[in-house]
Amino acid sequence: MALLPIIIAPDPRLKIKTKPVDKVDASARQLMDDMLETMYAADGIGLAAPQIGDKRSVIVVDCAGKEADPQPIMMANPEILEVSPKDFAHEEGCLSLPEHFAEVVRPDSIRVRYLDENSELREIEADGILAVCIQHEMDHLDGILFVDHVSALKRNMILRKLKKSKKQAAPAGV
Repeated sequence: MALLPIIIAPDPRLKIKTKPVDKVDASARQLMDDMLETMYAADGIGLAAPQIGDKRSVIVVDCAGKEADPQPIMMANPEILEVSPKDFAHEEGCLSLPEHFAEVVRPDSIRVRYLDENSELREIEADGILAVCIQHEMDHLDGILFVDHVSALKRNMILRKLKKSKKQAAPAGV
C-alpha cells in the first residue's frame, strides 16, 4: 500500500468527471487499498479517486470513528438507486479543502449499488453520516465539491483562502 498525495482545491483535476470501472481487477483493488491508507493517514472518513488524481469511478469510506474497529467500504461505480424524502443538514469538510467547513443539506438516507473490492455487485442502505459521506464522495466523481452546494459568497471566500494558502506554500520562484 502507498500514501498518495491529496489534491488541494482550487485545482482543475478536482472538476473532472470520472470513467466507470469495467471490473475491479488488481489495479483497481490496489487503488482502493492505497486510497484507504491515504484517507486514514489524513484522518478522513471518505476519499474519491479524483482527489488523488485518478479518473476512475472509485470511492472509499469509513465512518466508524477512531475509537471503533475500522469498517471500510470500497465502491467502484457507485449509483444512488433511492433517496429519502427527508433531508439532513450536516457540516461537511473535505480533505481537498482542508480546515474549511460548511453546512450542506442532503437526503437523510440512500440506497446505493456498487461493485465492491471483489468486483461483486452490492447494494447498501445508508443513513445519517454514512449517507452524507457516500453522497459527498460520489459528488467528487462528477467534479462537484461540497462548496458547490453553498452560497456563491461562501464558496468564493473558501476558494480564495485556499488559493492564497497554496500560493504562500509554493517555493519561491515557482
